[in-house]
Amino acid sequence: MQNVETLTKYGENPKPSRLFLKAMSPNYPGQFPAARLRRTRRTRNLRSLVAETDLSAADFIYPVFVLDGRNREEPVPSMPGVVRQSIDRLLHTLGTAVELGVPGVALFPVVDADAKTPDGRNCADPEGLVQRTVRAIREKWPDLVIITDVALDPYTTHGQDGIIDEQGYVLNDETVAMLVRQALSHAEAGADMVAPSDMMDGRIGVIRSALEEAGHVHTLILSYAAKYASSFYGPFRDAVGSAANLAGADKSTYQMSPGMSDEALREVALDVAEGADIVMVKPALPYLDIVRRIRDSANVPVFAYQVSGEYAMLKAASAEGWIDERRCVLEALMSIKRAGASAILTYFALDAARWLSE
Repeated sequence: MQNVETLTKYGENPKPSRLFLKAMSPNYPGQFPAARLRRTRRTRNLRSLVAETDLSAADFIYPVFVLDGRNREEPVPSMPGVVRQSIDRLLHTLGTAVELGVPGVALFPVVDADAKTPDGRNCADPEGLVQRTVRAIREKWPDLVIITDVALDPYTTHGQDGIIDEQGYVLNDETVAMLVRQALSHAEAGADMVAPSDMMDGRIGVIRSALEEAGHVHTLILSYAAKYASSFYGPFRDAVGSAANLAGADKSTYQMSPGMSDEALREVALDVAEGADIVMVKPALPYLDIVRRIRDSANVPVFAYQVSGEYAMLKAASAEGWIDERRCVLEALMSIKRAGASAILTYFALDAARWLSE
């Protein structure tokens, strides 16, 4: 048989020889190639018809920062385009989310310094900022899914997610007892979903039992089951005012190490067994492999959080003109969905929803 070099010399007629086609394709049917994958890429509508993964506004949850007062709005310097808002202004913003088809909101409070304590007890105040915000949203936008963060860091003077001992170590069981009070107060205010993001052991089972006993049988638990001790949270801590309280301390004694993968599956299995309805992976882009592993192994929906650091990097690069913001943001969100996320918490929710509608 002639060698490939000889077979690929086309001369003046730029067509591959039949000998070459037979050599390259054992099942040569007379035309080459038999499978042309580019056929389905030729037009936008063709690409849409065969898409394996679709992205829409219905995939997004919008994280927002709420603060006390009226007619207040403060920009978050490390998150261009993101603001802290008082309840009245937040309701207007959420009206836009509803119009764009974004189905859910995740609430994060900005607590005044004089309301913070070592044990974070104000987290469970029935007239607290989150509780009042939940009631206001429920009255104004009854169909919007309301997700509340269950963790103590916005309420503690030290910025940790739990109650600490004299050495600064976060106490597990004492923290869980306070988290139960917090979760119950959110459910009583009308939250659809409470989201423990603290990473304490055993807290899902205790919260589930407390919700059932209090009659909140329809309240879902979104467990931050695989929350990593990531360096991508910096802008968020600025936004809620916990960075200064941490004073350089980290959360590695309770959040997961970035090198752990199998452990994420154990965390998820335990939380699901304890009553979690949905599990969360946080951050998203650096942990897409974790999203996929959990999606393949767990029989519950998997959410992923495109965190503040991910947002800030995309914003900074686009501000410098180094990337196309719209295209890169949608590509990043698509990658999270493709990895297996059922929904994505993203500060780009409103922008992405607009872009997808155009």
